[in-house]
Amino acid sequence: MLELKNIRAGYNGQEILKGINFTTNPGQITCIIGPNGAGKSTLLKVIFNLCEIYSGEVIYKGNNITKLPTYDLILEGISYSPQGRQVFSDMTILENLEVGLSIFKDKYYREKKLKEVFTRFPVLYEKKNDLAYTLSGGQQQILSIARSLLHDPDVLLLDEPSLGLDPKTQKQIFGIIKELNKEGISIILVEQNAKAAAEISDIIYILEDGKIGLKGDKHILKDKKIKDIYFGGR
Repeated sequence: MLELKNIRAGYNGQEILKGINFTTNPGQITCIIGPNGAGKSTLLKVIFNLCEIYSGEVIYKGNNITKLPTYDLILEGISYSPQGRQVFSDMTILENLEVGLSIFKDKYYREKKLKEVFTRFPVLYEKKNDLAYTLSGGQQQILSIARSLLHDPDVLLLDEPSLGLDPKTQKQIFGIIKELNKEGISIILVEQNAKAAAEISDIIYILEDGKIGLKGDKHILKDKKIKDIYFGGR
């Protein structure tokens, strides 16, 4: 469904990803873990064309989308929820969602998508006229995910969705991710909570200094090489 072929990418001429080959199949939850600075978030940004791609290809549903602008990627069925939630804090929940719908011209379609999101996440409906900064961290993460769902994605990119959240709220977020996947959305997940992410994932990639260090299912966390990747063998 989505494949990265020998991707080299980074920022301002500095190479972060160093020849990445990566594949995810329809209906899968694919998790990317690894130490800080390994290139996890950059991998998602490659897919969503938010960084410099120096060489290689991004293939989606058999088509080369490497140079497609982000606007077109959304229309192709790829959505992105960035690290740190990045909601518009001085705008209401409703206004945040309306920003996500701004690419669509049809008024009735926009109303339909808002209704779907409010039905799925009642807390957002209850607080729709509140400013986003008044939400808890977990509610802001839900808002970020909800905004990305407005585009009817086939593939949802999630960057550190549990970051900074308490264990109870993390469990809620992982539950939402599983539910979305059961509905047919393919998930590509970057996550610092490796154990929790592994439990819901079909395939796990472990990045090491811009390269794929290991690939496997949830049992990969028992691999002795994990210690070397995360702690340099200490």
